[in-house]
Amino acid sequence: MSQLKAVVFDWAGTVIDFGSFAPMGVFVEAFSRFGIEVTIAEAREPMGRPKWDHIDAMLKQPRIRELWTARHGKAPTSADVDAVYEVFVPMNEEVVHQFADLVPGTIEVVGTLRQRGMKIGSTTGYTRSIMERVLPLAKAQGYEVDNLVCAGDLPHGRPTPMNMYKCFLDLDVWPAHAVVKVDDTGVGIDEGVAAGCWTVGVALSGNEAGLTLQEIAAMAPDALAKVRERAAGVLKAQGAHYIIDTVADLIPVIDDIERRLSVGERP
Repeated sequence: MSQLKAVVFDWAGTVIDFGSFAPMGVFVEAFSRFGIEVTIAEAREPMGRPKWDHIDAMLKQPRIRELWTARHGKAPTSADVDAVYEVFVPMNEEVVHQFADLVPGTIEVVGTLRQRGMKIGSTTGYTRSIMERVLPLAKAQGYEVDNLVCAGDLPHGRPTPMNMYKCFLDLDVWPAHAVVKVDDTGVGIDEGVAAGCWTVGVALSGNEAGLTLQEIAAMAPDALAKVRERAAGVLKAQGAHYIIDTVADLIPVIDDIERRLSVGERP
């Protein structure tokens, strides 16, 4: 019988939206509504955080902060974060359906985990209103989770462990070392580490690589290795215990964690 009781997956960049593209254009457009031109790279930097926190982090980036101050005559405040957020959320709701395809291998991996008696949890930087658009699209492709913790559900989200603690309660699983967190962002790894879980970073399907499945498939091996190394380095720096290319590679990691647990190892 499995010693692991649950695997908690992130959503965009981990099990859906290969390359994590859904929010990128929306961030660019939302800021442009306020006269600020931002880049995709700047939008990707805080990825994984609750979207209000993400916008706040972008406004604290020196270049964007300077542009905002020059344009609006004062440094950005929390009220400005609110204003951008109010534009961002409905725009993201409108486009997220275009980026809801499952990452290849998700259904097979989740099926294997369920056969082993594990529950499937999930946390996300998306708001619940955005996820209400995503859930039926995932279900139509055969992916359903046993719980969902969204940005805004709790007073403190990523990078704190609170989302994971909510997963423990929702799924009725414990101790923390019987749970695995799988995520493509640093703050998503943070919440798993802070909660005392095993953490698995997803390098190639997520935000750090920022590439489509087709772009990955077309890359020369040496170029792909460099992308993998860079993305893996970011996730390892946040404390990821394992790095995989995509969720399709998860089962050998689960097997190794089971082996380590059997000899008394802990995260």
